[in-house]
Amino acid sequence: MDRIKSGIAGLDEIIGGIPAGRTVLLTGEPGCGKTILGLQFAKSCCDQGKRTVYITSEEDAADLKFQAKGFGWDLDALEEKGILSIIELTGKRVESIDRANKMATAVRTGNFSNILEHAPDETQVLVFDSLGTYAAKVDQYQFKDQLDLLVYMLKELDVTALIILDAATSRNFQDSAEYSVYGALRLVKRDNPYTGERERAMDIVKMRGTKTPIKLLTYEIGENGIALIGGQSS
Repeated sequence: MDRIKSGIAGLDEIIGGIPAGRTVLLTGEPGCGKTILGLQFAKSCCDQGKRTVYITSEEDAADLKFQAKGFGWDLDALEEKGILSIIELTGKRVESIDRANKMATAVRTGNFSNILEHAPDETQVLVFDSLGTYAAKVDQYQFKDQLDLLVYMLKELDVTALIILDAATSRNFQDSAEYSVYGALRLVKRDNPYTGERERAMDIVKMRGTKTPIKLLTYEIGENGIALIGGQSS
């Protein structure tokens, strides 16, 4: 299977990269670096010549670019080259909620496949940050059905996707999203059992067709983004 480099130092050596044409789920608690990882992956895909779309439903493009610039990633330059597109759904979502409130109707945001309407036809890689904003008004069965449909459509389009979902929403749906996707990464913050210090760790929950470690992988967020720091701890 073809693989795309994740851009995460140390991770590609372990899993060989992100399987091309498949969907990977990224979950994590606040402050774990979900958006940073998403941006880092998008930057890596652009560097590999992949037409990449970053869809944000929570932050605006200016904030993302400011955050990326802190790691030396010039997203404006990538947009000018036509290799990267950043699409904001925040304003569109607020407008739809406002219209619905004025009409005194319930807001239903569960049609996940609508996300693809915003991606250009030539999209090769898609990062969606975050699915949680679309899952607020659906029950567990609707969530699973809609996500299964989105994953199927992405595969049919041969799009490699990284879908970001906050840990609270994932738990609310009993982590069922991890069953729908080809691969799943989970970011956590915890106390190191040996040093007693707080640390960030990555759990490769699954990656089909890939030999994956059972132990957690500690990582740090440095000047170049996220990088594994070795020392797999249990």
